[in-house]
Amino acid sequence: MSSQKTAPQELSPLYQCDSKVHHTLKAVHDHLHKLCCDHTHRLVKMETMDGDVFEGHIVHCHKGIVYICLNDEGSHRAFFPGTPFLYPYYNRFILPLVLFNLLTISLL
Repeated sequence: MSSQKTAPQELSPLYQCDSKVHHTLKAVHDHLHKLCCDHTHRLVKMETMDGDVFEGHIVHCHKGIVYICLNDEGSHRAFFPGTPFLYPYYNRFILPLVLFNLLTISLL
């Protein structure tokens, strides 16, 4: 058995973002980040590029992710015997959404 060392192969990327596209994406990211930060704790309706629609309050925005606390009006996601009002913290779900996947953000 020989102990020959092979030189590392030069990797060629399958995709490389064009500098103009990178600049545009960065500008969109920065704009959406500022918009979400400026409207923290506001009730919003967000639609994704896949057509999903979410309503809730913006809780936080960090590194390309916006976190919204989903509205739980009229829905209870867990079963607890007795009055659902005794357990309000069980229906508070935080959903992370990627900024680049958002199609619309509307204030409600």
